[in-house]
Parts: sequence; structure tokens; C-alpha cells
Amino acid sequence: MPTNKPITLRLDPKLTKDLDKLAESTQRSRSFLLTEAVKEYVSVNQWQIEKIQRAIEAADRGEFVSDEEIDRIAKKSRRRAG
Repeated sequence: MPTNKPITLRLDPKLTKDLDKLAESTQRSRSFLLTEAVKEYVSVNQWQIEKIQRAIEAADRGEFVSDEEIDRIAKKSRRRAG
């Protein structure tokens, strides 16, 4: 059975105070809130890095969007914006 590994984290006193207020108002522990925050941060960054790596691999294979396709997308965006 996996066990959680303790980790030390140093936070600015203001951030710690805000974390404590959030913990109290949500009836959650600091540990729970920090674990959730780290999970979310790791998930988002893993997703981003994965997308970037796939894009680099596609570029290395010569898979690019044509100039015409970029123009079409840009025109569509301008119509939506204005």
C-alpha cells in the first residue's frame, strides 16, 4: 500500500495566513489544500509539456500549417473580434 511522503515547504507568512483562512473556511487541512494545488499544477504543466513535445515532433517531421490555412484562421478570428 503506497504511503504519502512528507515534504517540507516554506511559504511566505501572508500566503500561510491565507492558506489557513482557506483551510478553515473549507473545513480542509493545509495538507489537503496543498496536495490539491500541487496535483493541479503538475497536471497542467505535464499537459503543456506533452503538447509542446508533440508539436516539436510534428515540426521535425515537416508537418506545418500552410500559409493559406494561417490566413484563413486569422481572417476568421478578425471577423469574430470585430
